[in-house]
Amino acid sequence: MATITKYTDTRGKSFYRVNYRTPERKQTTKRGFTTKRAAQDFAATIHVSKLRGEYIDESEGKVTVGSLGVGWLARQTHLKASSARTVDVAWRVHVEPRWADVRIADIRHSAVQQWVSDMSAKSGPVTVIRAFGVFASILDEAVKDRRLIANPARGVKLPRKGKAEHSYLTDDQVWHFAREAGPTKGAIVLVLAYCGLRWGELAALRVSDVDMLRRRIHVRRNAVNVGGKVVVGTPKTHELRTMTFPKFLSEPLAAACAGKARDALVFPNARGDYAKSPGARTWFSHAVARCVAATAEQRTTEVDSIGAAETPEFPRVTPHDLRHTAASLAVSAGANVKAVQKMLGHASAAMTLDTYADLFDTDAEAVADAHDSRVSEGDVVKMWSRAT
Repeated sequence: MATITKYTDTRGKSFYRVNYRTPERKQTTKRGFTTKRAAQDFAATIHVSKLRGEYIDESEGKVTVGSLGVGWLARQTHLKASSARTVDVAWRVHVEPRWADVRIADIRHSAVQQWVSDMSAKSGPVTVIRAFGVFASILDEAVKDRRLIANPARGVKLPRKGKAEHSYLTDDQVWHFAREAGPTKGAIVLVLAYCGLRWGELAALRVSDVDMLRRRIHVRRNAVNVGGKVVVGTPKTHELRTMTFPKFLSEPLAAACAGKARDALVFPNARGDYAKSPGARTWFSHAVARCVAATAEQRTTEVDSIGAAETPEFPRVTPHDLRHTAASLAVSAGANVKAVQKMLGHASAAMTLDTYADLFDTDAEAVADAHDSRVSEGDVVKMWSRAT
């Protein structure tokens, strides 16, 4: 039990102190209470918190976010190199400048909300949510380590991420793009657009990963550019996967693998190393530009001849848009959400549905149409005529 004693400071003013033991039996003193009632209330709070297993040593709350953050970052060894870099940037740019010198016991929910609001005025939702996630995770760990009773960051209102609009190519557009890219690069276009690989997975693909006889591609590695260096690891979700490729990809894949050792890269760069994702002013962007120009010319011709353009515009796609295209073409071919999830290597079918909700919207219409095809209008008329 706690004991309460009265004492006098050097100025002759009276105060009360509470002497109590922590759950670890460590003798502790809390001084400075101006009334005995205040000291008794504090002692009662300590007693109840120990009974409930919620006791937190006040000294634990004096540690700063900065000191905890350094340790937390060092423990994120489970992250992929690219994700680790993103987390590090969020810490250095947004979290550390604001919170590094703040003691965790002094953090207030309202202050965290204000920080999020201030960031939202200058940065996009993704940046804000990422920075908040780092900060909140550090405090979550502090709660688990019994430095805090609760996380003051939880419950903060975050900005909403806008729904990403995906660019999809049709089959005709994919083949148009592949022709413009040429035989070697065209094979890359086709594999991305029909197999849904991430660029890093394609770049890390080796001859031994391609089973021409069974038409299988084994996705075992992912090569990503981190700080100007290529880092090779497992695929994004750490899950190895195997996909079946269509017969028409057999020839371009065989050509890409021809004459190479089993451990050679299927699609290397000019130096034989891992190819970086093509950006502006590369073979990819140039081929897209030619497709856009040719399509625009075709549409102009159609307007002049028949009064309207029938050919759809060619979107300015990126390499990752070909992954979206693979999902679109798979759904158009009748693939269900689980099949698309497996092809893309998503962690869950829910993630696939969330990412490509626009593709599966048509499923509801298809269900209604299927019901219509099985039930004749005459059956409905007969039923309702009986009811009336």
